[in-house]
Amino acid sequence: MTEDEAAAAVRQWGERAPDAVLLDGFHALKHALRFGADVLLAVTSDKQAALALAAALADDLTATLAERLTEIPARELRELVPRIHPTGVAALAVRPGRQANLDTLSRAPRKAPVVVLDNPRNLGNVGAVIRLAAGFGATGVVTTGDMDPWHPNAVRAGAGLHYATAVERLPLPELPPGPLYALDPEGDDIRSLTLPDDALIAFGSERHGISPELRERATRLVALPMRPQVSSYNLATSVAMALFHWGGPGPAPSGD
Repeated sequence: MTEDEAAAAVRQWGERAPDAVLLDGFHALKHALRFGADVLLAVTSDKQAALALAAALADDLTATLAERLTEIPARELRELVPRIHPTGVAALAVRPGRQANLDTLSRAPRKAPVVVLDNPRNLGNVGAVIRLAAGFGATGVVTTGDMDPWHPNAVRAGAGLHYATAVERLPLPELPPGPLYALDPEGDDIRSLTLPDDALIAFGSERHGISPELRERATRLVALPMRPQVSSYNLATSVAMALFHWGGPGPAPSGD
């Protein structure tokens, strides 16, 4: 890679970064590419190492990354991102259109639930939930409150899997249609019921739980099994338990 190409990449980053989604690290870029993200620019401080990682973990993308990655000096990369990911890779991508996400979330009939995070307070937890939702094949993740689920810290925690599911922030009155199952310690044991595919499964914060407004809207309150005197589960753990109870993707093909 020539110095001119590296300088051009740095200049383009400065022009595009304000309106783009930051993909921080190799795995975020890998997942974004696999799920159809419009990647504007991808840079690395060590292209050979990044391609070796691709060969080991994502050989389906090795040729694409060889073409798309631009190597820039490590000092330049440190100026482009808040903190360099250990893989030395960063990229910028277009955020999916809001209307397309809203259409996905509201489409009926849904084949998988929507996860609702009621006024979450930790971006890392939001990203972890999005990663879980993508893995389980949930229709999407909706957050209420003032926290942007597309914040770089959430995208980093989600390993770029925002592009594998519909992620939007909505006010409570505008939640997608469907029966609302809200997780609450006073609810019915989740093991005693079946979560329908078109459900909204809502979770509050570890500290405050669901809001009174969401509780009032709930079709049913449900509770996760928990040993007495244990206060709560981590948010991502709660979501994983609920989605596992729902069912998630079917078994992998046998290959026969």
